[in-house]
Amino acid sequence: MANFEFVWWWSFFLLPVPIIVYMLVPPASQSAPIHLPYVPEAGSSATPSNHIAKLLAGLVWLALVIAMARPVWYGEPVTTQPKHRDLMLVLDLSYSMSKEDMNDGSDYIDRLSAVKKVVSDFAQKREGDRLGLVVFADHAYLQTPLTLDRTTISQQVDQLVLRLIGEKTAIGEGIGLATKTFIDSDAPQRVMILLSDGSNTSGVLDPIEAANIAKKYNATIYTIGVGAGEMMVKDFFMTRKVNTAQDLDEKTLIKIADITGGQYFRARNADELATIYDTINSLEPISKATQTWRPQIEWFGVPLSVALTGFIVLIILRRNHV
Repeated sequence: MANFEFVWWWSFFLLPVPIIVYMLVPPASQSAPIHLPYVPEAGSSATPSNHIAKLLAGLVWLALVIAMARPVWYGEPVTTQPKHRDLMLVLDLSYSMSKEDMNDGSDYIDRLSAVKKVVSDFAQKREGDRLGLVVFADHAYLQTPLTLDRTTISQQVDQLVLRLIGEKTAIGEGIGLATKTFIDSDAPQRVMILLSDGSNTSGVLDPIEAANIAKKYNATIYTIGVGAGEMMVKDFFMTRKVNTAQDLDEKTLIKIADITGGQYFRARNADELATIYDTINSLEPISKATQTWRPQIEWFGVPLSVALTGFIVLIILRRNHV
């Protein structure tokens, strides 16, 4: 009953009013009895007791006072943010994301696994933002439309698998599809975080052209290039140096960010990737303006219905005993 409240609790001070009136008002004078010489036996009956009527009248008054006190049940507080930011996560699902060159401190893991962990944690921090998810390989696909449900975004990121939509890299289509989701948006801020480990090798839209379209719709794009770069790899008899990020088109990613007013970041390991998303989190701070309200249900109708029912029963009893 912690969420139950009488808004006008002072109405309970009216409860003793009928007793006070009963004590102060003088009793009505009794009329002289009429004696009849003969009363038929069928019509003779004992004088009915008025205790039931008094009890019912008291119940009616109690119900009326409770209704007047306005009983209200309050639900749990609900916090909303009047203005939100639309933020699209655009992730590369090309087959090169399977390369195990992301050092997480103890071992090397594949790029997609590192991205899943970092992006999932990032999504959970974006309270108040509408998040969406676009993935691209041979073509781009809208995995999750813009939503305030951060848990759904995290789950969708965790369930991503390679070769689901091809093996190539359609960066331009990824930007274009994410921009398309902004067209009907009324959000004051539109942000896109594009992550890729390669260059544009598929799709019908050039990345630079897509960036200019995104700028037209006031979208800011932060780009992230993934890949360790030069690292030592053991062969059968020797160790050699290889460049695991040779396919990464940093020039294009930098230009995309410059066109839209964003920034380019380079992630060579899992820790750098996590730091980049923390940096973006600070560059695009969450709005602190909130509105809190509590759902409420008015219950005054229940005691009012009891009072009305009791009043009708009281009238019937008084009519039958006149």
